[in-house]
Amino acid sequence: MASPGSNSRVAVMGAGSWGTTVAKIAADAGCPVTLWARRPEVAEEINAGGNARYLPDITLPDSLRATSDPATALTGADIVFLGIPSQSMRDNLGGWRDLIGPDATLVSLTKGIEHSSRRRMSQVIADVAGVHEDRVAVLSGPNLAYEVAQRQPAATVVACRDAERAVAVQTAVAAPYFRPYTNDDVIGCEIAGACKNVIALACGMAAGKGMGYNSTATVITRGLAEITRLVVTLGGQERTMAGLAGLGDLVATCNSPLSRNRTFGERLGRGETLDQARQSTRGQVAEGVISSISIAEIAADHGVDMPITRAVVEVCHHGGSVGEAIRALLGRTRKAE
Repeated sequence: MASPGSNSRVAVMGAGSWGTTVAKIAADAGCPVTLWARRPEVAEEINAGGNARYLPDITLPDSLRATSDPATALTGADIVFLGIPSQSMRDNLGGWRDLIGPDATLVSLTKGIEHSSRRRMSQVIADVAGVHEDRVAVLSGPNLAYEVAQRQPAATVVACRDAERAVAVQTAVAAPYFRPYTNDDVIGCEIAGACKNVIALACGMAAGKGMGYNSTATVITRGLAEITRLVVTLGGQERTMAGLAGLGDLVATCNSPLSRNRTFGERLGRGETLDQARQSTRGQVAEGVISSISIAEIAADHGVDMPITRAVVEVCHHGGSVGEAIRALLGRTRKAE
């Protein structure tokens, strides 16, 4: 039975692990859902009930339909979820903008910063689609795709400046196992979502060097502190950092082997180069590797101290070793917490 008010027509653009999972959630919440996949063979597989590459052993609902035609997915959609990597969001959305309905709500599923502009995803979406930022929402929280696809209980945050749109998106993803909360702090949720990937890389590096829970807890706690400094400086709310989009997402991403960023960092910690780590992850680079430079630049521009982020940039982009980065962090000037 459909949830009350869950009759919004939903399009999900991007059939990766999280895009497919969000499509499954919306279908389980009672929405008519169309999922766009770039490759026709992936769409065919999803229509047959699965997406083996990204969600092995997960059966998808019969009501979820997939297509490789953007127009088929977007025509008539009330809510459009965008599950496109941060650095290709602009180009993809530019080709779709004329297909999006005049009052559709656009929801970013992407946790990153556009490198060329240093813009958050909601800003990129509003710019490219030619819509007011009030029409753009963000979905963020401790949402590891495979666990959610297994219907393990989880919660998330729908951040939007327009409260009515936030509630509409909330209703569209309110599946029995998935509890969405609303929030008006788009800046805080997006910056936290992008930065936690960088901190997860650092946690993975520490694990790769054989360090234990004390080290991980230290990186998470000090990582939370530097993210909070940036969030507040950029106009976000400090309280967001104590919630699902802040601490919740950070803890999940920094600790789980399902986290691409943590796993990527662990490979670097074991001594693999960036190219070797990329090869072992099917050619995919963790989002935090790409976003770390932009985040470090934004922090420097605003005078925000982010030592863990700088250490990740040094390792990923300037040939620094994980051991040197750890020594540099431990050797910083002692001060009060």
